[in-house]
Amino acid sequence: MRETVREPVISFQNVSKSYAFYRQITGIKNFAFNLHRSLASIKNAQYEALRDISFDVYKGENFGIIGHNGAGKSTALGLIAGVLEPTRGRVVVRGRISPLLALGAGFHPELTGRENIILNGVLMGLTRREIMKKMDEIIDFAELGEFIDSPIRVYSRGMLARLGFAVVASLDPEILLIDEILGVGDIRFQKKCQEKMLSFKESGVTLLLVTHSIASIAKLCDRALWIEDHVVRMIGDPYEIAEQYCKAAGVEVDLGVPTKGELSTTSL
Repeated sequence: MRETVREPVISFQNVSKSYAFYRQITGIKNFAFNLHRSLASIKNAQYEALRDISFDVYKGENFGIIGHNGAGKSTALGLIAGVLEPTRGRVVVRGRISPLLALGAGFHPELTGRENIILNGVLMGLTRREIMKKMDEIIDFAELGEFIDSPIRVYSRGMLARLGFAVVASLDPEILLIDEILGVGDIRFQKKCQEKMLSFKESGVTLLLVTHSIASIAKLCDRALWIEDHVVRMIGDPYEIAEQYCKAAGVEVDLGVPTKGELSTTSL
């Protein structure tokens, strides 16, 4: 019998992402002195956020990405979401993406929570009728009470997290990207979000999770990627990666039993 080859829904193929540094020129004399120079001569060295990264993510996987601040985790999610373009290499995405990359991203501060739900739904390609059918579900999940009809500029970080997760989780995502958002808000709501993520897996949703909660990576994810100094340090079993990550950091974190489906809010 011919073996079926799985096709990844996300594929990074030797991907690098660089940003240019520019020397700051201050003062009229310095500006006049540098005016004749070409832009290339003023430019400093390139900052390489990711260097030759390759990995695949398959349909229905819970895939975790860990690494210290500045390692390149959020850059990877930005490339997947299409917010960024790779400097070198190729990023292939097959499926509809629902990104939750930052608190308040995609929200208008002067609009109410309810109005922002409609705005985000439209941006994700839904009709107003489709959004209104899901409105009560989103509002119930967010648990914002009367604040749902207040401008979101008065929201706390936790309230923004509630609304953001409720929106993307309720709009039938195929690929859900979550960047650090679960570290915001109370423990009960974090657990509620984790339970929702586990239910996604049963319906075939692909989840990419960036978080500092090492225990959540170990217990929620099928595989994990450890990015260190902008390159792949390790990829594979999330529990083993969490252990090695903690060992490299010189800390001890209770990861519990390496069994998927448990919930934890332990953070590093």
